[in-house]
Amino acid sequence: MMINIKFVIQTGLGILFLIHISNCLYFHIGETERKCFIEEVPDDTLVVGNYKCQLFDPRTGGFMPSSPGIGMHVEVHDPDDKIILSKVYSSEGRFSFTSHVPGEHVICLYSNSSRWFAGSQLRVHLDIQVGEHAIDYANVAQKEKLTELQLRVRQLIDQVEQITKEQNYQRYREERFRQTSESTNSRVLWWSLGQTFILAVMGIWQMRHLKGFFEAKKLV
Repeated sequence: MMINIKFVIQTGLGILFLIHISNCLYFHIGETERKCFIEEVPDDTLVVGNYKCQLFDPRTGGFMPSSPGIGMHVEVHDPDDKIILSKVYSSEGRFSFTSHVPGEHVICLYSNSSRWFAGSQLRVHLDIQVGEHAIDYANVAQKEKLTELQLRVRQLIDQVEQITKEQNYQRYREERFRQTSESTNSRVLWWSLGQTFILAVMGIWQMRHLKGFFEAKKLV
């Protein structure tokens, strides 16, 4: 029984590792370019982003470590379009925020200045981690002096809490979708009734107009 539990834990950690890798990406930005990403986040969830900038070298055609003077401006908007994070960081760093409203959070990055790389490009490596993936468990174990078993139990508890948040978020999305569908159906119904009423009024008006025309011409 202990072997099965160990296998499940190792499999779960392996899946988490693969998910962690899949969240890594890089992109290129110009002097005045702004890159934004949408991340769907449940409420009360920690989001951590790790990034590193590289400057394009026209002599070698590759990318080299950027100058310390190059910084990255990070701006985060919540689903209500409120700014919950707006800060300038160095060329390599880490930003974090905690969501207070469930939904799509927009994470935007752009260079704090254009004079440092004069028409060149920056390559930005970005890794966004959400929920328990954003927790540094090695640091937690060191601070709280947890054993390996206690640390794994802590990870499983955090995963269960995150799954609960995800389920609540899916219910929230389902409710929003249902409300949107009901509102759309209601509008379609009222639009159809309005069209029917207008057609009926136009039909009555045409019949009366034709009747008056025929009477004036003494055709009836």
